[in-house]
Amino acid sequence: MEIQIAEIIKDFYSTAKTPLPLHEPQFSGSEWKYVKDCIDTGWVSSVGSYVDRFEHDLANYIGVKHAIVVMNGTAALHVCFLLAGVCPGDEVLMPALTFIATANAVSYCSAIPHFIDSELNTLGIDCEKLKDYLYKETFQKDNVCINKTTGRPIRAICVMHTLGHPVDLDQIAEVCSAFNIVLVEDAAEGLGSFYKGKHVGTFGLLNAVSFNGNKIITTGGGGAILTNDDKLAKMAKHITTTAKAPHSWRYEHDMVGFNYRMPNINAALGCGQLEVLNEFLEKKRNLALSYSHYFKEKDGIEFFLEPGYAKSNYWLNAVYMPNIKSIDTIICCLNENKIHVRPIWDLLHTLDMYKECPRMDLEQAENIASKLICLPSSVSLMGADTNG
Repeated sequence: MEIQIAEIIKDFYSTAKTPLPLHEPQFSGSEWKYVKDCIDTGWVSSVGSYVDRFEHDLANYIGVKHAIVVMNGTAALHVCFLLAGVCPGDEVLMPALTFIATANAVSYCSAIPHFIDSELNTLGIDCEKLKDYLYKETFQKDNVCINKTTGRPIRAICVMHTLGHPVDLDQIAEVCSAFNIVLVEDAAEGLGSFYKGKHVGTFGLLNAVSFNGNKIITTGGGGAILTNDDKLAKMAKHITTTAKAPHSWRYEHDMVGFNYRMPNINAALGCGQLEVLNEFLEKKRNLALSYSHYFKEKDGIEFFLEPGYAKSNYWLNAVYMPNIKSIDTIICCLNENKIHVRPIWDLLHTLDMYKECPRMDLEQAENIASKLICLPSSVSLMGADTNG
């Protein structure tokens, strides 16, 4: 069955030029003009007009009061957790089915990831299962959620919009309210995705997006902290700029900070990319539609579609194959034919550094990880001649 499925997938690209990368950047706007301006003027480092412009334009696009751009998405998450009140020894709930940066950012706070299960409809957190789990495994003390087994506070929950598909944020908000847990969104993959008409990354107290080279738009490396809280935004900008007090020439620092700010030259690239984001989103939706049409009547292959309440950016397209024993044969076959597909991430609780972390039953996450493959999803793929 695995070889047959590999051949079906391969046929979608039968007339496309290989190699086909999983996701590559596209530069079709004013990126070179803006980057050249940085070079010509010498404003290439961590201050400059493009940093301010990118933050302004990004906040306007997303519909959030403040965007603070930083060197990468992991740095953005780190600061989100710090400013959300995550302290050493606290626990932070997160899906086991996420990129390792989610857990690493918690570890940077000397806190402990606490892994929870996902559900197939969104690839995100299973809210109903989580609610039952928290009722059984936690108690409230002074309005703080406490893990009965470890005795540690569960300070926050980090939701991740897997492959760009929004989780059910209303249900998540209900859980947070019921158990006194702070919501943080890992929207690294979610730029251009909307939950019930509202952009993701605007629901949590603090939220993060990524502009890595494989994301829907890129600044080379890069990320942003998003918040509607004025005080938290001010503090985020301060501590990511080495906590330097404003002064014309003195280097006064009033707390331990981080050298996390995005350089002007990267922000210039982001300004150009953001101008063509809507074009990228349209092409990616068209690609997803082509995939959906092609796989609709293919036995044993289910193309993953956005949940009904959401509009996904379809950052990475994926197929779920419920009846296969292993995805390895399919992945090897396609990569040998220069069609670069990949599994979703290794589940975090299987990694050596996180094996001892608290976790709930992860049956569905384990099922998803063993039966889902991510497909080529570059914006430029819509220009290829495929059978879709």
